[in-house]
Amino acid sequence: MGSQNQEPWLLENGNGNIKGLSKEMRHGRTAHNMSSSSLRKKSNLSLLSKVHFVFLRNLLVNFQEVILGTKLSILFPAIPFAIIGECYGFARPWVFALSLLGLTPLAERVSFLTEQVAYYTGPTVGGLLNATCGNATELIIAIFALSDNKIAVVKYSLLGSILSNLLLVLGTSLFCGGLANLRREQKYDRRQADMNLLMLLMAFLCHLLPMLFKYSGASEAVTVDSSLKLSRVASIVMVIAYFAYLVFQLWTHRQLFEAQDEDNEEVENVSEEAVIGFWSGIVWLVGMTVFIALLSEYVVETIEDASESWGLSVSFLSIILLPIVGNAAEHAGAIIFAFKNKLDISLGVALGSATQISMFVVPLCVIVAWIMGIKMDLNFNLIETGSLALAIITTAFTLQDGTSHYMKGLVLLLCYIVIGACFFVQRTPLDQADVNNITLKSSTGADFRA
Repeated sequence: MGSQNQEPWLLENGNGNIKGLSKEMRHGRTAHNMSSSSLRKKSNLSLLSKVHFVFLRNLLVNFQEVILGTKLSILFPAIPFAIIGECYGFARPWVFALSLLGLTPLAERVSFLTEQVAYYTGPTVGGLLNATCGNATELIIAIFALSDNKIAVVKYSLLGSILSNLLLVLGTSLFCGGLANLRREQKYDRRQADMNLLMLLMAFLCHLLPMLFKYSGASEAVTVDSSLKLSRVASIVMVIAYFAYLVFQLWTHRQLFEAQDEDNEEVENVSEEAVIGFWSGIVWLVGMTVFIALLSEYVVETIEDASESWGLSVSFLSIILLPIVGNAAEHAGAIIFAFKNKLDISLGVALGSATQISMFVVPLCVIVAWIMGIKMDLNFNLIETGSLALAIITTAFTLQDGTSHYMKGLVLLLCYIVIGACFFVQRTPLDQADVNNITLKSSTGADFRA
């Protein structure tokens, strides 16, 4: 009888002592976890506690916490609709749109599940999980695009994620936070921002040098070969630098990156203990990753059809639309904490994601492409690299004094609008790797490969 009154997650783990229920663990939470938690709903388990069968009760509790425990649960039906649409030949743009909508709650749930696992593994392993799974959606989309030899889509989507974090998310956070706190001084810790911006400048250097080979005056064959070799070397260096950054973040200087509440207030909707078991969290995490992979494949396969149907370029869809929808939950959390004048969390989300993508996801894609025999380099072309440079420089100037107001956010937002308009009017031809995948018609009607 007494066991029925215990929490299901305790029953699943044999009532053993678990890690992570202390105040120390709470203060070890990252900005990404804190941001994602703002979209969660507290579950009422009083009715489920009356279920006598332990297995069924655990199953229902898991469903309640994982599927219904988010404000984005209304978007989950888009997942089966996207699968049905793909299986039964619905219009390809509809499959693209439904897949994007389905990815939104999945990305937020991955963050929730990594946090649940971290309650049992401790803050360090939890931080490593977040560092590798924080941008799982972008990485999986990129891998599927690489397997389909769509190098341009990979570059555009990853560049768009960096730009949206630096300009859209950070700009909206500073703008909304400034308007909501007009009579309060807004300050943040510059040390974390400075470290992230330094990493972003290193990433920009690694993108700039391969592009400059194009203007070196050498022959095209030598230029392409040199750019590719430099990109692969630079990618290895970037991954090493990112792991050094993780050591800096999770061990030697962890106090700079911990999302602490200075007023000792309880963060809304944040649980101080695990709500599902360790193995349940692992199983759900694997399941969510499978669905992310499936929807990512749909997105890659249908993006060109959506581009043609909607009259929008592939570059605009990849750089603007994909990052906004794929990271909507994380972005919304950053804005919510800016309203509460918790800019350290908002900056941790925006700058942390941009650093993770630029220093880990992008070079990892180059290395994976190298293993797959695909010639992907770090040359993002002139307009794309220039946009990246201006975004990093503008963000660095915005954050240089450790204070914020709504005008800074407005400037970042306007910069993002101008860059978005640039890619809206631009009709970039597919790069050579993508052209090789397109079957053209000869004048005699015979098919041949470009």
